[in-house]
Amino acid sequence: MEFKKIAPDVKLGKDVKIFEFTNLYGCEIGDNSKVGAFVEIQKNAKIGKNVKVSSHTFICEGVTIEDDVFIGHNVSFINDKYPRATNEGGGLQTEEDWKVVPTFVKRGASIGTSSTILCGVTIGERAIVGAGSVVTKDVPAGVVVAGVPARVMKKK
Repeated sequence: MEFKKIAPDVKLGKDVKIFEFTNLYGCEIGDNSKVGAFVEIQKNAKIGKNVKVSSHTFICEGVTIEDDVFIGHNVSFINDKYPRATNEGGGLQTEEDWKVVPTFVKRGASIGTSSTILCGVTIGERAIVGAGSVVTKDVPAGVVVAGVPARVMKKK
């Protein structure tokens, strides 16, 4: 028995490996990428080639991950700066009530386990985000950031 939900609108490259208990819809995943168990990737998210997405990760709409990126376990992306359950009229919010704020992870970056990436940021090429970090602003290329909020710890 297979426990994967891959919607028909998902675009998969060649040799993509997807493990059990995943939920993928409306997204793109490039060649040779690997998606671990218990991962959700939402519509309009783009994953490049040779990307490793570890288990228990959430990649929401508006996230673009370029080639050769490592995403650790339990990483969460956010696409709304001011989330609310209801609109001003008191009804549950719909897509018309808010705007997706895009996030970019550039080529060769690595994001450590249990990190949270707020929306509207860019993580630069070959940057490293330490485990448990909360990224609230852009991360320059080639640096190591860590902490809450994430700050530059080392420049390469």
